[in-house]
Amino acid sequence: MNKFHIFNALIVNEYTTFQGEVFIADGLIQKINKEQKSATPAGYEAIDAEGLYLLPGVIDDQVHFREPGLEEKGTIATESRAAVAGGVTSFMEMPNTKPPVLSQELLEQKYFIAAKESAANYSFYMGTSNDNIDEVLKTPLHSVCGVKIFLGASTGNLLVDNEKTIERLFSESPHIIAAHCEDEATIKRNLQYYSSLPPKEIDASVHPLIRSVEACYASSSRAIALARKKQTRLHVLHVSTAAELNLFDNHQPLEQKRITAEVCVHHLWFTADHYSTLGNLIKWNPAIKSVENRKALRNGLREGFLDIVATDHAPHQLFEKQKSFFEAPSGGPLVQHSLQAMITLCDNALWTLEDVVDFMCHKPARLFAVKQRGFIREGYYADLILLDLKTPYNVTQENILYKCKWSPFDGTQFSSTIVKTFVSGQLAWSNGKLIASQGMRMEFDRN
Repeated sequence: MNKFHIFNALIVNEYTTFQGEVFIADGLIQKINKEQKSATPAGYEAIDAEGLYLLPGVIDDQVHFREPGLEEKGTIATESRAAVAGGVTSFMEMPNTKPPVLSQELLEQKYFIAAKESAANYSFYMGTSNDNIDEVLKTPLHSVCGVKIFLGASTGNLLVDNEKTIERLFSESPHIIAAHCEDEATIKRNLQYYSSLPPKEIDASVHPLIRSVEACYASSSRAIALARKKQTRLHVLHVSTAAELNLFDNHQPLEQKRITAEVCVHHLWFTADHYSTLGNLIKWNPAIKSVENRKALRNGLREGFLDIVATDHAPHQLFEKQKSFFEAPSGGPLVQHSLQAMITLCDNALWTLEDVVDFMCHKPARLFAVKQRGFIREGYYADLILLDLKTPYNVTQENILYKCKWSPFDGTQFSSTIVKTFVSGQLAWSNGKLIASQGMRMEFDRN
């Protein structure tokens, strides 16, 4: 049918919350009425949303869905379904697959897979290496979210350390350049020291000492200095330290910023104290750090130094994470639970529901100039979430949808339940069940 009349909903959009109704047809929001209940037109499915909140769908600008080449960890099909269960209706996926996405042909191959398999809307970053800069500069501006550069080695070993390559990319690319910033020399020095200690003294708690505050700040500050010199459109991913916040501006409107920043859910939720119980399950790059750093990141998000919230969803099989610290890979699954985690933090008066919608829906759409998504507006795609704030949700092995079948949130109770998710006007998730949906390739309004 794919025609819906949602009524009696508490609509949260652009820092207002009002009761109203929404009509969906042809994949789009056709009509929004405030404080009104109209008759349901013929051919429309009526959805009474009494007591529920209607939000725009979440746009996650950083995920690793592992396909092609790492399908034992996750696939575009499995992880996109977990995403819609969590209210994430659009994702931007990273290039460190096997093979890494270093050519336009490989990039389009991922779009081909998503066009058949993705339950959510999708875009894919073009990858950068030391010697593919000419290929990177061919990346279409209006149909690709951005270009990814690893300025510190992480999963997939796409480190770019050729200064001429970096300078040319920052000088010539019209794209948003999304950067993983950790200083490789600092990490290698720290790794050499901790590798020399007796094994009994090593566990996941050393991760933020190896991938340290200094490593993050050194790399971010260099990238930002170069971006300012070259007037690059730079987006710094997964900021994890208090020190880095001073590198960003909270005075300019988002659309006027040339340098923006993302923070991830795990850096807002966990601290280094959690390594004692969760160990390698929360081993991410950059590392989860101290309570003081988490507090600063939360403040930085509220104050506008950090612009958007994402997940860096990066699944690994559980047996891999159960290896010794040095053998266990970095990364973990998050995309199914990011919205609920952020809403649960509202209970600590860190931010409001309207703030969460801004951080995870509106601002990603504005930052990446996403076409017709991220807002509840007439003529926009119907990427929507119906949310129950009165019914808690317990994460269990049975309701984890990632292919890897584990979560660092296993056993956590969140304060809200996602009742329904709509993707481009299709009902994709309803009352705990996935419904077949097909996402669309995202487009971007850019000059």
